[in-house]
Amino acid sequence: MAQSNYTEDNIRSLDWKEHIRLRPGMYIGKLGDGSTPDDGIYILVKEIIDNCIDEYVMGFGKQVDIVIDEGSVEIRDFGRGIPLGKVIDCVSKINTGGKYDSRAFKKSVGLNGVGTKAVNALSDHFKVQAIREGKTKIAEFERGNLTEDHKITKSKEENGTRMIFKPDQTIFKNYRFRNDFIEQQLWNYAYLNAGLKLNFNGKTLISRNGLLDLLKKRTNPENLRYPIIHMKGEDIEIAMTHGQQYGEQYFSFVNGQNTTQGGTHLNAYKEAIVATVRKHFNKNYDSKDIRASIIAAISVRVEEPVFESQTKTKLGSTNIGPDQPTVRKFVADFLDKELDNFLHKNPEVAQALQKRILQSERERKEIAGIKKLANQRAKKANLHNKKLRDCRLHFNDSSRKVNEEDKLKTTIFITEGDSASGSITKARNVQSQAVFSLRGKPLNCFGQTKKIVYQNEEFNLLQHALNIEDGIDGLRYNNVVIATDADIDGMHIRLLLLTFFLQFFPDLVSGGHLYILETPLFRVRDKKETFYCYSEAEKQTAMNKLRGKAEVTRFKGLGEISPDEFGGFIGDDIRLEPVLLPDGVDIEAVLTYYMGKNTPQRQNFIIENLRVEEEEIKEEEGVLVEE
Repeated sequence: MAQSNYTEDNIRSLDWKEHIRLRPGMYIGKLGDGSTPDDGIYILVKEIIDNCIDEYVMGFGKQVDIVIDEGSVEIRDFGRGIPLGKVIDCVSKINTGGKYDSRAFKKSVGLNGVGTKAVNALSDHFKVQAIREGKTKIAEFERGNLTEDHKITKSKEENGTRMIFKPDQTIFKNYRFRNDFIEQQLWNYAYLNAGLKLNFNGKTLISRNGLLDLLKKRTNPENLRYPIIHMKGEDIEIAMTHGQQYGEQYFSFVNGQNTTQGGTHLNAYKEAIVATVRKHFNKNYDSKDIRASIIAAISVRVEEPVFESQTKTKLGSTNIGPDQPTVRKFVADFLDKELDNFLHKNPEVAQALQKRILQSERERKEIAGIKKLANQRAKKANLHNKKLRDCRLHFNDSSRKVNEEDKLKTTIFITEGDSASGSITKARNVQSQAVFSLRGKPLNCFGQTKKIVYQNEEFNLLQHALNIEDGIDGLRYNNVVIATDADIDGMHIRLLLLTFFLQFFPDLVSGGHLYILETPLFRVRDKKETFYCYSEAEKQTAMNKLRGKAEVTRFKGLGEISPDEFGGFIGDDIRLEPVLLPDGVDIEAVLTYYMGKNTPQRQNFIIENLRVEEEEIKEEEGVLVEE
C-alpha cells in the first residue's frame, strides 16, 4: 500500500476572509452571474440592506438610499450608525455585531455575525462609513484586507451608515446587476415595512398598506374571487384571496426576510387556513379544495430565528421565541380568530370562498379516475423508459430526502429529441443536472382543463418527473430549464412548454424556477481562436477580430453541438434567461394573445417586431463594419 504523507504540514488554519473566499457558497449560496434572482451578488446587497431594515424596525431612520452603477453598490441608511470605535470590527471580525444583544435587536434577520463580513471578503473594494453625533469614521478594504484606516473626523451629515462595495470579479465572473431583480427585492422590503422610503437609482419605493399592497400588485383584480382579506396583529400579518388560476401561490417572510423556500410559518398557515375554513362552514372539505387557487402572503416576526440554510430562505424555528408559543399555534390562533371573525362580518366573501371550494371539489372528482390511471402509467414508465436521466442527488428515487442546500444546486433540462438530449446528457454535471427528453412537439394545452395533463402522456410524465402533481412543494429540481433548438421548431416547442407551465403550474413560474437555456447560434474560429456567438452582432464582432479569415458554423440544433463544447454552455458560464411574470400580469390574457386563435393584433405585432429587429441588425452590422 502506498504511504500517504500526512503530517503537521497538512493541517491549515484559515482566517475569516480566507474561509469565506474559499467556500463562498457556505455563506451566500450559489454564485452565478446575476442572471437569476438568487445569485450571490443579490445576496450581498441583501446582507447590507438587512442591517438598514433592522435599524428601521428599532425605530431609527425612515429612509434608505441605494445606488448601483457599473457593478458598484452604495447603500446609505439614516439609523444610529455603527459605534465609531467598532466600525472595523463589525465588518471584519466574525461573530461581532450588535445583534447578539437581544435588547438592541430582539427580532433581527441576521444573528450569525457573518453577513457584512461576507460582503467585505467577497468584494474587490469595500468601504464603510459610520456617522454619529457630528463625527464620522471611514475604513476601506480590498478582498477583506484593511487598506485604509481613516481617523475619526467631524461631519455635518445625518447619523447613519454608508457602505460601498464592488463584487470581486474573480469570484462573480462576468456578473451584471439586473435592476428588475433589485427593484423586486426592494419592494419586498417596502411591503414588510410600511412607511419606509427606499430610494433606488432615483426611483422611490414606498408602501402604506403592507402585504395588502403586495397582493394588489401581484394580482389582477378581475381574476379574484373576492377582495383581498388583510389581517394584521402583533408580530404577524396576512393577506389572502382566491383567484382563477391552477395551483397555490404564496409569499412568505420572517423578520423581513423573504423565505422563498417557506418553512414552519408557511406550513402553519397552510394547516391553519384549512382548519379555520372547515370550522367556519362546519364542513370537512378536502384540504386541496380549500387551498386550490389560493394567493396569500404571510409575515411573522420571531425572536432569534433559526433558518435551514445560510441564505435564510427557509425557517426552521418551531417557537416564536424563548418561552413563547410554537409557530404552529401562534399562526393557528391568529387565523382562527381574525379570519373567522372576518368571514362572519362579510358573508358575501364567505359565500364566494365557499363557491370556489365547491368548484375545486367538482373538478377534482371529475378527473379522479383519469388521474389514477395516469399515475399507474407514470409509475410503469419510470421503470421501463429512459425519458428521465436523473442526477445523482436523486438517484431516480423520489422518496429520497434531498437537503435544501443540495436542492438549490439541482437543475433539470427539458429538451426534445434523442440527439439533443444525448448531447446534454453526455456534457452535464451528473451530480446535480438531470435531463428529461420530450417525444415530438407537446400539445398546445391553452384553454384546456387539468384533465388534459393526465390524458397526455408527455405532460403526465413531465409533471411526475418534476414531482409537482400535488403542487410545487415537492418540486425535485430548483431550476427547470427549457432547452430547445434555436430554430422555428425549437421556438414553437418552447412556447408550448411555457403555455403548459403558465396554464397549470403558474406558481412554478412565479416562484422563479423556470428558465430558458441560451446556447450559441454561431461558432467563429480560425486555427488559433474560437468564439461562440449568441447573436448576429456577436458573430460580426468575432469575424472582425479574426479579420475575416474565419470558419463560421451556424448551429441549427442542440444535437449539432459536440458534448465537449456543450459542457462549456451548461457549466459555470451557463446562460439562463429567467421566465418572469410582471406584477399584476393577466396570465389568461397573455396566453390568449400568444397561443389562441390568430388575431389581427398578433399578426401586426409579429410584423412590426420583425421590421424593428431587421433594422437593428442592419444598424449594428453597419457600426461594427465601420469599427
